[in-house]
Parts: sequence; C-alpha cells; structure tokens
Amino acid sequence: MLILVLSDMHLGKGKFLPNGQLNILEDFDEDEKFIEFIEHYSSASYYFSEVHLVLNGDILNLIQMDVDGVFSHLITEDMTVTMLKNIIAGHTGYFDALKKFISRPNKKITYVIGNHDFPMVWPKAQELMKSVVGEEMRFEHQFETMGVLIEHGHRFEPINSVPRSKFFIQNKHGEVMLNLPWGSLFCLYLLPVLKKERPHFDKVRPLSSYIKWSFLHDFKFFMKLAFTVIKYIFRTQFPPYINTNSNFKTTLKVLRQISVYPKYDKYAKRIFATRPDVNMVIMGHTHIAEWRRFPEGRVYLNCGTWNSVPSMDIGLHKHINQLTYVAIEINDKMGKIKNAYLNIWNGKWKPFKEEVSTTV
Repeated sequence: MLILVLSDMHLGKGKFLPNGQLNILEDFDEDEKFIEFIEHYSSASYYFSEVHLVLNGDILNLIQMDVDGVFSHLITEDMTVTMLKNIIAGHTGYFDALKKFISRPNKKITYVIGNHDFPMVWPKAQELMKSVVGEEMRFEHQFETMGVLIEHGHRFEPINSVPRSKFFIQNKHGEVMLNLPWGSLFCLYLLPVLKKERPHFDKVRPLSSYIKWSFLHDFKFFMKLAFTVIKYIFRTQFPPYINTNSNFKTTLKVLRQISVYPKYDKYAKRIFATRPDVNMVIMGHTHIAEWRRFPEGRVYLNCGTWNSVPSMDIGLHKHINQLTYVAIEINDKMGKIKNAYLNIWNGKWKPFKEEVSTTV
C-alpha cells in the first residue's frame, strides 16, 4: 500500500471572484499540478495499486472567508455549507480530480481536519463533500495505520484548538455555532484587513523577522499592524468574544506563538515517548517541510505546503514554492513501514524529486 500525505493548501473561492475581480484572499494557485498529481497516482502502474490519499488539514480555508462580503466568527452549519459550495465552484478541477481518484480501484481518501478547515466538523459539510467527491471519503481528527500516525498538529497550540467536548456553543438566540479558538478569530478579523495591503503577510516564515523588517523598511505598515492588533486585543476582552476563547492571557500567548518559528519535532518526540506502537509521525500546519530521525529508527516528517512561502528578502518579493508531500510505502504482508519519502512534485513530465528518503 502507498500512503500519500498533503496538507495546507488553503483553498478559497478561487483565483477570481464571480465579478472577475482578483481574489487576494486566495492562497492556492496549483490546481493544474494537483490534477496531474492525482492522475499520476491513480493511472498507469498505479491504476490497480492500493493508494490512500490523506489530506492532512487546512486543505480548505474556511475561517478566512466571507459570506456575502461579511466576515464573521459566528459560523453556523448552514454558513459552512455556503462557504464550501463557493470553494467547490472556484476549484472545480480540483474536486473533479478527487472524485476520479476515489472512483478507481483500491483508492481511498481520508480528510484530517485542521484549524483552517475546523468547520468541516459539521455533518452537513461532510455530507456535501462526500456528495461531490465520493461517499467513501472519511473524516478524522487523526489517522493511524501500521505504526504511522498522521495529524495536522494544531492541537499542540492552545491558540489554534479547542477540546472536542467544546467544539460547539450557543449564541444568545440559542443557535448552535462553532467555538472558534483565538487563532481563528485572528484570521477572521485581522488578516483580511492586513492582506489588503500586504497579501504575503501571513505566509512569511518566521513572521517575527518580517515584523522587524517592516519596522525598519515599511514603517507605515508596521504602525497599521500595531494599531490593528492593539485595537483587536481591546475589542476581544468584551462580549461576544470573551464568551469564546479570547482573553488577555491567551492574546499574549498567540502574539508570541505566531512570531516564533515553529518546531514540531519536539511534539513528535512527545508522541514517541507515550506511544511505543508509533514509528512515524507526520504533521503539517507549519508550512515548512522537514524531517528528523529519532532513536530506534523512528521518524518525524512534515509535509509542508503547496502555497508560496515568501523569503525574508521581502523587498525583492522572492518566494519559496515547493509542492511537497510525504509518500509512505507499507509492506501489507508484514504490516510494517517499508520506506518513507519527502518528495517535491514537479509535474507530469518529471513527476517528483525525492528530497528525503528514509527506511524505518
């Protein structure tokens, strides 16, 4: 069996809005290469092969999307369905490719829910996705098989997750809505404002370096950033925000976390310490493809993103754009991991480059 893991594509309404205007909130512009990727792993020598595609969180950007021009943290089930329909309409080729993939012999798709697609916990949203892609599609918060543990990774940041027992809350009218974490509220209310002037703002890694650069070379934007954040901090200390997951202590934590380069190998190490049955941990969320080998042949891999990651030479507007993914070969007879690869997808003429190859 072959397991393919991708994450952090952040699909929005599409490159262009229905009125023809450029959608500055759209992060994903690799539909054609994704279609080629899916076709490659479901045709020719792979046609009858057992291939399991794991979409490891933040495939959809449901918490940074407006409905009829309005951004709101009061996300209901019906609102999520509307947003999902808009995404499907903006990326028809993408979803057609998934449908074709799952219809072929021995093919499976598991959708692991992340923080940007947290609204996919709604049953109606999952039903809509299945009706478009295939009823066999599964939705999970974590996927495990034969010593491999796959999750998005946002649960390790309190600012980006809430306990499963607290996914839903009621507003003053008794209507059920999502209990969004602080990080999601930040994306909803601050990023659309800041991205109108600096579309790359939320993609730069590490963000702390970009903020320092802005202070020296883009002071006007730096002052707007500071004013916007301070205003938001004050605003979220009062109802209705205080009833969700926002308070001053949490705010200070999120400002620290979003400005520091995230290292998730320490969380993988924590998993290995408590799970002797796990030999490989795969996460996303950080947008940085990386790997680390631990004692006893245990391995951590991060599948990165298919979105552009601007370099810190921001004045030249340079970007790192590598379509990375993880491929895992499983020995079905022995029930063990045979090989694992961190690959870069190049396109149908030269399918992929093995960036990292490891045997467990």
